[in-house]
Amino acid sequence: MDKRIVKFIKDHHVLTLATSSNNLSYCCNVYYVYNDQNNFLIFSSDISTKHVKEFIQNPNVAGAIHLETKAIEKIQGVQLLGTVSELNGEELNIAKKLYVDTFPYAERMQLHLWKMKLKFIKMTNNQIGFGKKLIWGKIN
Repeated sequence: MDKRIVKFIKDHHVLTLATSSNNLSYCCNVYYVYNDQNNFLIFSSDISTKHVKEFIQNPNVAGAIHLETKAIEKIQGVQLLGTVSELNGEELNIAKKLYVDTFPYAERMQLHLWKMKLKFIKMTNNQIGFGKKLIWGKIN
């Protein structure tokens, strides 16, 4: 994966996550951390939320992370495709440590951690050229 994509994902912490059910789309925002060794995003969401209920039924999700700016030469963002699953076992222990190290206040919260395994990333990066796209993975 292009190191500029990895750096962008690591430098940010809010993911817009899109799910779908019965041919209707839904999105939410979640705080995430990136596990670059296994190429997945870790986030916490309560099992009673609409988006969790939807990705339990259909784990195929989309997402977006972007830099909020009005300066066209600074525009950067990624569009993501992946699958969500629940973390458990040793993977959960490692993810929880990473999440709490990044968001220390989360230690006082009841966390229900999930991972979004990344399958496709398209990065728009105007800092390296207007409309420049970096692609990793496959859509299908």
